[in-house]
Amino acid sequence: MKKITSLLVNIIILVVVFLVVTTYQQRNLLSADHSPAPYFNLPMLNDSDQRIDIAMLKGKTTVVYFFAPWCTICHYSMPNLEAALLDSDINAIGIALDYKNAQEVAQFISELKLTMPILLGDRNTQSNYKISAFPTYYVLNEQLQITARAIGYSSELGINLRSSN
Repeated sequence: MKKITSLLVNIIILVVVFLVVTTYQQRNLLSADHSPAPYFNLPMLNDSDQRIDIAMLKGKTTVVYFFAPWCTICHYSMPNLEAALLDSDINAIGIALDYKNAQEVAQFISELKLTMPILLGDRNTQSNYKISAFPTYYVLNEQLQITARAIGYSSELGINLRSSN
């Protein structure tokens, strides 16, 4: 009985530490209390003449995933995003930040064989969304309100749970 009690106490401590660290990491992000997402109008990676405006996302839940092509965690997490939303009614878009040039971003996307739309963000976008670490993502509802947010690696399960709110 002592071993079971000790195991449960250790699990509870682990969960509490995880929640505290997660809360600390997310302290400077935009609030997930259904506040409106900041405006953006950004060029597409593969066609810089085509731009995506945030208003184009209205009417469908969307995961807006901010990444940097040099980010190792992004490299492991982005395929989870695409896999998690593959057969769902949820949109996903990636916004590249902190990159040298579009070719660097294109190579990163090509290596991962991603098919989601990729936009080329800028410092203004990074500032408006309060991105201080990669990866960071926000879940927007049909009215373009922020309903969830996360920093760091996300599994398929984590993405599904956050985007199903």
